[in-house]
This record gives sequence, C-alpha cells and structure tokens, in this order.
Amino acid sequence: MSIQRIDHVEFHVVNADEAARELAGTFGFQEGPHPGAAPLPAGRNAVLLRQGGIRLLFTSSDDPADPVAGFVRRHGDGVAAIGLSCDDAAACYAAAVAAGGDPLSAPAAHQEDGRRVVSAAIRGFGDVELRFVQRDPAPADEGPEGLLVELDHLAVCVPSGELARTVQFLEQTLGLRQIFTEYIAVGSQGMDSIVVQSPSGGVTLTLIEPDTSRDPGQIDGFLEQHRGVGVQHLAFRTDDIALSVQTLEGRGVRFLSTPERYYDQLRERLGDSVIPLETLRRLNILVDRDHGGQLFQIFTRSVHPRRTFFLEVIERRGALTFGSANIKALYEAVERTDASHA
Repeated sequence: MSIQRIDHVEFHVVNADEAARELAGTFGFQEGPHPGAAPLPAGRNAVLLRQGGIRLLFTSSDDPADPVAGFVRRHGDGVAAIGLSCDDAAACYAAAVAAGGDPLSAPAAHQEDGRRVVSAAIRGFGDVELRFVQRDPAPADEGPEGLLVELDHLAVCVPSGELARTVQFLEQTLGLRQIFTEYIAVGSQGMDSIVVQSPSGGVTLTLIEPDTSRDPGQIDGFLEQHRGVGVQHLAFRTDDIALSVQTLEGRGVRFLSTPERYYDQLRERLGDSVIPLETLRRLNILVDRDHGGQLFQIFTRSVHPRRTFFLEVIERRGALTFGSANIKALYEAVERTDASHA
C-alpha cells in the first residue's frame, strides 16, 4: 500500500459557490483550476480551493435526483469524500477491494491542470467515499502560500459498537495502523478514541465512539443530527498558530473560549511553554506535550446549521500525538457553547 498524504477533501453542500467563498474569505484559500476535464452533470457545480498542501473541493447540485443533493438532504453540508494521494491508484484500489473494500468506481484517467490523473474509489464509512488519487508526474503539489500548511488530521464520529470494526476496515483496506488510543471522560459523558495513521505519516484519522453506558453527549448529538457516521472536523496545520489565530479572528472567524483556570494551572501541569503563557491566554490557544515536544490547538465555533462540523488550527513543535488534556478541554468548551444556545 502506497498512500502518501491527503490529496483533497470533498464537501457536498447546498451551494458550492457560497460555501467556497465563505471559507476563502475567512481562512485565506484561493480558487484553483476546475477539477477534472469531464463536464459536470446537469445542475451540478464544483469549486476547488487551495492553500499550501490543502485542497478542498465543494460540490453542489440543483438536481434532487443527484447523489450530491441526496447527501445534503441526509447529512447537511459535510465531507463526502477523502482523496488519498498514492503513487499507483490502480494498485491501491485493487488491494483495497481484495481486502474487502466495496468498489465504487474503477481506476480511470483524466486530465487535470495539464496533468494526467488516475483515480478510483471504494465505499468508506457511512456515506463517505475513499478515493485513491495518482497525479503524474508526482507533484510538488503545493497551492498558494498562506497561514495554513496542510491537513493535519480528520476526526470521525462512529456509532457505539462500531469503533473497532471501523479501525479494522481502515487497517485492512488502506494499510493504516493504530498510533494512539484513549478514553475521554467529560463530566457524566464518555467516549473512546483511536487514532490511525498511514506508514508515511501523511494521513491521520481520529475515530471517536460514544460510551452509551454514560449520559448522552456531543458524539451522540453529532450522530443523531448527522444521521450516522461522518467527519466531525478537519484540522489545518500552521507553522505559527498565534499569528494564524490573530489573523483569522480579524477576518471574522470565531473560536471557542477557554476558562481562565486552564491557564492558571498550565505551568504546574506542563512547565514552560515555547509560546508565552500570556499569548496563549489572550488567544484561547490550548497546549499539551508528548515525548517529542509541544502541541498547540484551537477550535472554531460551529456555524453548521446542525452544529455537526467545525474546524481546528494546530501547530506542532515536535509533538507527534494528540493533547489528552486538550481533547477534554475541547468538549468542555463545546458543552459551554451548547448551553449558551439552549
């Protein structure tokens, strides 16, 4: 298996132009070349946004019979496909199908941005498609420079009892491997989390399952509102999170707030931070560490009508895993936000 990185993420949305314009205006993405040479089906529209190594495709359709419109009716705007960059799409597809993957589209070639592209797809989890993408010649495929560098990871919510099976499926069909497991308790709620990653380190998925023996919580709410398994958030990696947060806030992005006591206890819990404590407190940035170094994160407030999707900005100063205390702080922050909207 030769999966290298996340090639692109495709959203199915009510209005592709509007969704792309909003993200471009706030997060600094720029519109890229139209994806693919084949004409789109009648009533369908697609817009590609790029920044650094991130490619986001927004697709909408005015045709109620179009699968794109069907996805939006079931789930609202959301992630419908994850593109996986590889050096041989046909071989990855064949291996995935042989391992039990449900084929959706056989390998086919087309021209995109003056390059030959081969793609193929299998059914992933829920209504999310897993798409193998081979670009010839292999690119230094960077978009316009900006605050954001690449997709660090995607978080996926799965129903209770489905976590182990979903992890096994990703291991068998994509060659991903477990790198981190954790049980997270937030008040009377609980959830299990397993992180899987490609051997290249370029594809990371955080899978989360609610503990139904405890009170219903945010993951249960996501699964109910989204109507099943789906992508809860994307994490954009940056090389300067303080600058990114200040810039994004200036463009109208709203982030979750963090209680003062989090920062009051920070030095005792972690020692010194490479980003000054006063800066973290002022910008509501979370920090944690592992054996490799420090990790800084912040999460946007959800503006999704169903409150089922949000974004993360993350900076890694050597850290390779995920901040355990930060995950708990995230869900506590979401609880406070939800309570204020009740």
